[in-house]
Amino acid sequence: MRFALIGQPNCGKSTVFNQVAGYKSETGNFSGTSLAYIESKVRVLSEIVDLVDLPGTYSLSGSNPAEREVLHYLTYHSVDVIINVLDSSQLTAGLSLTLELMTLGKPIIVALNMLDEAARLGMRIDGEQLQDILGVNVLPMIASRGRGIRAVFTTAMMAAREDSPPKRKKYEDKIENAIEKIAGELIGEKTQIESEYLAIKLLEGNALLLERLYEEIAELSPVVESAQKAILESEGQPTVWVLNAEHHKMAAQISNDVVTQGKRRVSRRDSLDNILLDPIWGYISLGVILWVFFQVVYGVGSLIEGPLLELFDNLALELASKIGVGTFFAEAVTGIIQGIAGGVAIVLPYLLPFLLGLGFLEDVGYLPRLAFLVDALMNRLGLHGKAIVPFILGYGCNVPAVMSTRLLESKRDRFLAATLATLVPCAARLSIVFGLVAFYLGPQLALGIYLFNLLVIALTGRLLSSLLPEGTPGLIVEIPVYRLPTWRTVMHKAWFRIREFIVDAWPLLILGSLILAVFDRFDLTSIVNSFVRPVTWVLGLPSAVGVPLIFGIFRKELSLIMLRQALGVYDFSEALTAVQMITFTVFAVFYIPCLATLAALRRELGKRNMFIIALLTVIIALIAALLARAGAMLIY
Repeated sequence: MRFALIGQPNCGKSTVFNQVAGYKSETGNFSGTSLAYIESKVRVLSEIVDLVDLPGTYSLSGSNPAEREVLHYLTYHSVDVIINVLDSSQLTAGLSLTLELMTLGKPIIVALNMLDEAARLGMRIDGEQLQDILGVNVLPMIASRGRGIRAVFTTAMMAAREDSPPKRKKYEDKIENAIEKIAGELIGEKTQIESEYLAIKLLEGNALLLERLYEEIAELSPVVESAQKAILESEGQPTVWVLNAEHHKMAAQISNDVVTQGKRRVSRRDSLDNILLDPIWGYISLGVILWVFFQVVYGVGSLIEGPLLELFDNLALELASKIGVGTFFAEAVTGIIQGIAGGVAIVLPYLLPFLLGLGFLEDVGYLPRLAFLVDALMNRLGLHGKAIVPFILGYGCNVPAVMSTRLLESKRDRFLAATLATLVPCAARLSIVFGLVAFYLGPQLALGIYLFNLLVIALTGRLLSSLLPEGTPGLIVEIPVYRLPTWRTVMHKAWFRIREFIVDAWPLLILGSLILAVFDRFDLTSIVNSFVRPVTWVLGLPSAVGVPLIFGIFRKELSLIMLRQALGVYDFSEALTAVQMITFTVFAVFYIPCLATLAALRRELGKRNMFIIALLTVIIALIAALLARAGAMLIY
């Protein structure tokens, strides 16, 4: 048995999924967070069911990748019941999708989420009346607090067992006649949804279905084209617009019938946008937020890093003395301990508070406002507006940032957005910025590197936009309401991201440290370093940093962890000057993305574009590092 969670972006369906399946789906208080479906097994009424979280979508017309993903899944996968999650504060938009889902011929449960937000806006929704109008079960829910979720899934199980699909709302006669005629041609077609719904999608001109079904049913093409032409002549616009207008009209009428609008409760957060989105105060607020953010991350990390490093260094010396200083086994054990220490003492103390802070800013609703605010500045510099969303996601991880570029229709836009996303300092690169620059030179300089990163990205966007001239739309982003997230949600989100480091990166850190110890033992590091020496010589860095830079391509954290081992010091200031620390950090922030990001680039853009972007990042990293070195030499 399979349940499908479907709803508009930012309606809380992924929060529902995480509440019942454990934190497996990326969430955020802005649209575009979920880009592919995620499945998990959950227990409902002593029965194991497959639960799938589909990407957020406003409709099933297939006009963008998220809509096509949902439509394709529903067409070719068996779904026993649909749990349609609605944002109660935006009921009309949600009901428009509900009316489309009712044409699928599958049982549906409507979950009215965010009722607390609707109440704050003065909205009172008559759930019983809505249930009578739609002919499906309607249940109240506040997913962020876990309220109503059990009842939703219990009702969904009963609906799946009864297998009683709702009756769809009827359109005007001309459209109904066209649907009936096309549906007659589809009898016997093997899909998971009703032939009437397929007929509706074909009338809309859905390319995904047209291409497939025209190949299987040759006589279908003239029937569909004739019906589309008739509706165009009658209504004066394409069928897809006519049907969307019908859905919106029905949804607006239903919403008007079931919603009683009372007095809106005005709170302090309502006036926040007057400050945070102001052309002047908005940027001042951004600077203050970033400064506080960096101070907190640095304060927590520096408080933990020193004592933990000392603890592991003492442990390594004690074990080496017992095994025998200078022996191969002692050096191997020391390398393993340094790899473990790098994750525990250098990466996690900064990574955890950073991800907690980032998760809080996402869930509270600040990031889409940041996108709107920065977009105005970026457009003046020639940067593509829609690139802001992948840009924001990149601060957590470049992989979902690259994946989010599939929301852009133009190949040129996807290439440009993906290039810029790979330049964003992800959480892994954060460990280098904080573990090296912030710890030894201060958090203000670390913040300066991040601001310098923004400048480089803006200038790169300007240059690429001029080299790839093409008209492109600006940024269209939904500004959600402010929501105070629960710490449980924020902690789960941070763990979801840290788990990737623990499972994927940490073993590589330990293995890399062990390999470096073996290389040092047999004098192989000099050979490897010689390949990178032209770059390190130009940047004024010690030749020993070559191996860490190479291993950094596997995981960015490796660059910093192995640097300490490669230089043979416990204190970086003993081997690197302030200028060299800044130069190394800036180069590491920009140069070749990690293997996971390269794989995402290849999957989204192809092998050729992957190599082009990798080469661009090396050139940008060299130029940026040289500029940073010149600037640092003026200070130190």
